[in-house]
Amino acid sequence: MKFIGIDLGWKSQPSGLCCLEWAENQLQILDLDRQEAIADILNWVDTCVPPGESAVIGVDAPTLIPNASGSRLPDKLTHKYFGKYHAGCYPANLNLPFAERTVNFGLELESRGFAHAPTIEPQKPGRYQIEVFPHPAIVHLFGLERILKYKKGRLSDRRQELIKLYNYITQILPALEPSACALRLPSGNDFVERDSFLPEIPSTGVQLKAAEDKLDSLICAYVAAYWWYWGEQRNLVLGDRTTGYIVVPQRIGD
Repeated sequence: MKFIGIDLGWKSQPSGLCCLEWAENQLQILDLDRQEAIADILNWVDTCVPPGESAVIGVDAPTLIPNASGSRLPDKLTHKYFGKYHAGCYPANLNLPFAERTVNFGLELESRGFAHAPTIEPQKPGRYQIEVFPHPAIVHLFGLERILKYKKGRLSDRRQELIKLYNYITQILPALEPSACALRLPSGNDFVERDSFLPEIPSTGVQLKAAEDKLDSLICAYVAAYWWYWGEQRNLVLGDRTTGYIVVPQRIGD
């Protein structure tokens, strides 16, 4: 079973891509990448998960948008439940510039057999897609009191927050279930020292954004795995197939 994380660029910017595989009772990284064009992203998905192979794809983007204006129900619910962590999401509606891109991306995944899965039978093989949102997932998985603010602010502050995220990923995810024991990032990723567990997070803005996209995609992939492994027993589903929905792991320990 494979788990794909896609930190989708809502406009034309690059997207972070991660592929995890469940093997020998642990999750292992198979690939960590970044692509810009939708066609290249879909080619990457097709390579990682050939036709007929089971996988859950977690997409950080509104792939279901039923409303012409305002906000979707799941957008409102993120503010209701996660606003205190600064983890409310941007509103999505069909009149916003990104809507065609994100909705069409979900349709492309559906054409490949990845059905929306706002409900799921845990650990059942199949081809599924879900919408995810890294900020509340990070807060819940790592027991934080607020989001890690690596997206806005001074470059030096963003860098320190991204280092925290890397350390949480490598130190905490291996202890969770499903266990991500093999999250040592492949050498060749320019933000990780070769043969080292310690991050070499870039100090320039462009490179830092690339590192951020890749780590976000890893979180998306892990949330996809967590959903498949536990289903609604240990996950929250904000919304449904008709309103749009976001899957968020429950807070660890709850």
